[in-house]
Amino acid sequence: MGAARVLVLDDDDFLRSIIVERLSRSGFAVTGVTSVAEARAEIHREAPDIALLDVKLPDGEGTELLPDLAECETPCVMMTAHGTVQSAVAALKNGARDYLEKPFSLDKLEATLASALELTSLRREVRTLRQQYATSGVIVGESPAMNAVMQFIEKIAPADSTTVLIEGETGTGKGVIARLIHQMSGRARGPFVNVTCASLAETLMESEVFGHEKGAFTDARTMKRGLVELADGGTLFLDEIGELSLRLQSKLLAFLEDKTFRRVGGTRDITVNARVVAATNRTLEQEVEAGAFRADLFYRLRVVPLRIPALRERHSDIEPLAKHFIETFNREFGKKVRRISPEAMELLLAYQWPGNVRELRNVIERSVLLTEGELLDQQMLPLELRAANQARAVPIELGPAVAGSRRGGYGTAAR
Repeated sequence: MGAARVLVLDDDDFLRSIIVERLSRSGFAVTGVTSVAEARAEIHREAPDIALLDVKLPDGEGTELLPDLAECETPCVMMTAHGTVQSAVAALKNGARDYLEKPFSLDKLEATLASALELTSLRREVRTLRQQYATSGVIVGESPAMNAVMQFIEKIAPADSTTVLIEGETGTGKGVIARLIHQMSGRARGPFVNVTCASLAETLMESEVFGHEKGAFTDARTMKRGLVELADGGTLFLDEIGELSLRLQSKLLAFLEDKTFRRVGGTRDITVNARVVAATNRTLEQEVEAGAFRADLFYRLRVVPLRIPALRERHSDIEPLAKHFIETFNREFGKKVRRISPEAMELLLAYQWPGNVRELRNVIERSVLLTEGELLDQQMLPLELRAANQARAVPIELGPAVAGSRRGGYGTAAR
């Protein structure tokens, strides 16, 4: 990334030249202007990373530029003489980031600009991540439901000590959402450690998650750091948290309370600074009622609940997702599929997608692989998908085999 671009607007030639010289020596790319009109022309020519604006100018007030700067997401710091402090405070309410009362030290100026530039960096990172994940084919979508999810993530991600519980059906992209929260937080440079709670036997899970000391059990020939410890400074993602045994739930709860734990066989408390993000496709309230999940752990995890909508709840995302997956598998398989037939798209839109985005991805992968030529038609779609749509269209002819298949599909998705 190049030097941060600073626009300095002040009609005081002496002050403006001092500011431009100091910021230039500090590595900024600085442009100095003397009027509102000049500043507006510069903003429209190339949006600066930050603007430093005087309030009173020969042709108006610097506050007139706030709408232009807001449009290009550029933070603004106002410069004001004592008599115009009230104007600067009003500017803060209208979108200015900060203000400096003249006379001010150049050190304070640089510190104020550095703070405001962090906002520029965060906004651009959020925008970039949204664009990246909008083309990743996993949580993509411009539907109102997914836009609401993205807006919520932008609010909660910076609070990087707060625990988040992601809830949603299998295949909705909870793991990618967890990584997105990590990347949008101040922990983005730290590790992202994924713990799949259903992947290991209980006898191995405790050692994997919390580590063990040498000699803790027969095969413990050396000390081993667990995944919790490896997440220090970053994010610990506990996927399928509903699968965790009650014994390990107890140890996890103790860790969440004070961020300390002991390795298996250890006698020393170890402190870890990691954000915990958990995910589940189960209804944990029901698990609590059944005695399979600790109520105190449930409430400790669910500080910030985030529900990911099923694909059938964001119907308008199906077509763009399908087209994206076609492009993905064209590259992977060396295919040249260019479009989906209207009949095939109608089937995709009518299907309920119990396996969500993951199922859609698998369907498109298979269909692209089988397609010869540029058109993916309905005959390339799986038989079960076509049968499910025919069953809904003509329910009186629904055979027992199809009906059983359909019920089984939904039962699998509920896991």
